[in-house]
Amino acid sequence: MRTAFFIDGYNLYYGVLHGSAYKWLDLPALLSAILTVQDPEAELASVSYHTSPVIARLATRGQASNDAQSRYIRALQSKGVSIILGSHRLTKSYAPRYVEGLHASRADQVSIWQLEEKETDVNLALGMYRCACRSEALHIEQIVLVSGDTDLGPALAAIRADFPHIRLGVILPHREQAGKLVREPPGSLKAHADWVRRYLSETELAAFQLPGKVPLPKKPAIVEPDYW
Repeated sequence: MRTAFFIDGYNLYYGVLHGSAYKWLDLPALLSAILTVQDPEAELASVSYHTSPVIARLATRGQASNDAQSRYIRALQSKGVSIILGSHRLTKSYAPRYVEGLHASRADQVSIWQLEEKETDVNLALGMYRCACRSEALHIEQIVLVSGDTDLGPALAAIRADFPHIRLGVILPHREQAGKLVREPPGSLKAHADWVRRYLSETELAAFQLPGKVPLPKKPAIVEPDYW
């Protein structure tokens, strides 16, 4: 069963990688291993990774954060991963002031900077649907979403309705701690999937790391960043 994976990079990062030592993750190797456990007859056909470039002036380590992300993206590309970039939008906005013990009030608001990731959800939804449309030409029999974002539920529902022959899977980038799930699977994603993988374990993340130096043909190797 040839399988196409679609990864929500932001959701994956903040779901399991943020604050961990496993950010130099070999996604094709990890997903291939999970796929084999799920169905020994399945075959990884493609991996699409959706994210947005870091805004250096807003990152904890400035340009170093942007450089680290760029290295990781290049390393994934060297492994055959398709990278689809969205963008970040920073705008001045307003939000109710937080006062402990009191309810939020629109009458008492403060100015804030609102940072939004743009286009990623749309790109993911369109990517999966276009893959389903071209499934016969691409010989794709299964589509797997790696995200816990419920905004992508309608995309799965549309594929299920229009292409019932395509098998749908969801891998939730949720943490497992002490053998227990910290978060429950969203029902809006589960409802439209043939199967759901509810977590990524620390053992799995540790087992599937890229080498410290990722070789490139005719170019210097990509070196794992010291800082993430």
